[in-house]
Amino acid sequence: MIINVEGLKKRYKKQMVLKGIDMKVDSPQIIALVGPNGSGKTTLLNCMTNLLSFNEGQVELLEKKHTDSSLFHEVSYLQDNRILYGSLTGYDHLKFICSVQKLPTSKIKEVAERVGMESYLKKRVRNYSLGMKQHLLLAMVIINEPRLLLMDEPLNGLDPTSAINMRRILLELHDEGTTIMVSSHNLDEIDRLTNTIYFMKDGALLKESLEDFSTKKYLLTVSEVERAKVILEEQEVPFTVNKDYQIGFEDTVVDVQTFIDRLNENDISIQDIEIQKIGAEKRYRELFEQELSS
Repeated sequence: MIINVEGLKKRYKKQMVLKGIDMKVDSPQIIALVGPNGSGKTTLLNCMTNLLSFNEGQVELLEKKHTDSSLFHEVSYLQDNRILYGSLTGYDHLKFICSVQKLPTSKIKEVAERVGMESYLKKRVRNYSLGMKQHLLLAMVIINEPRLLLMDEPLNGLDPTSAINMRRILLELHDEGTTIMVSSHNLDEIDRLTNTIYFMKDGALLKESLEDFSTKKYLLTVSEVERAKVILEEQEVPFTVNKDYQIGFEDTVVDVQTFIDRLNENDISIQDIEIQKIGAEKRYRELFEQELSS
């Protein structure tokens, strides 16, 4: 068993933040932890990694009690950038990790190249942008090649290129056998990473498989957008047009071939088709509709 959480309860004064959390993960996979701010995601991760005590329940990681000091070499936890020291360089942080993990310092160059921070590795962290800090945090938690990686908002502050690189690294780590649990608000990236999501709502966990909720959205680049809009409106086909002038629709609304045929019949050529998976946001809206409207 990689993760085994049973009956975990955490109370802050009179407020029960975690209300009997249960979670079992028995094979390497990528898991997403999703919920509104204040739903208890960070509290759960802190309890699992022994940074925070809890009132009831038990946590086992890699078949060891979560307080077992040997887990330090097998489990990594990416926290927010408040754990970084502004007066130290990125290299200093990684050198310290190598020291306590008993790793050769040659791994610093290797991990810096992997996350793309070679150019500012020896700059002081106080001069880092938010994205640079996220790169350093990522390097710090993967340098020891953990069997289990827990991550609290790893995509925070990343530009699109860095987010793509982060996703690539996480998928590579998963292919290498690492189990990854990601807390994130970036629902588009969650769709690209995994189908397994734990939604946190009112201090409880709800496990979902996005295969039960996901649909495909097609984005078409066409030769004549305005004429295509008129034709589709006349034929009462639901569609959207984004800022890049791509015509979009979901496969639950109309069959993709029917959509394409209607454009071709009117001599409107299709120059490109982009397919996106929609699942995490759809289910999030269903579960947290009240929070979204308030």
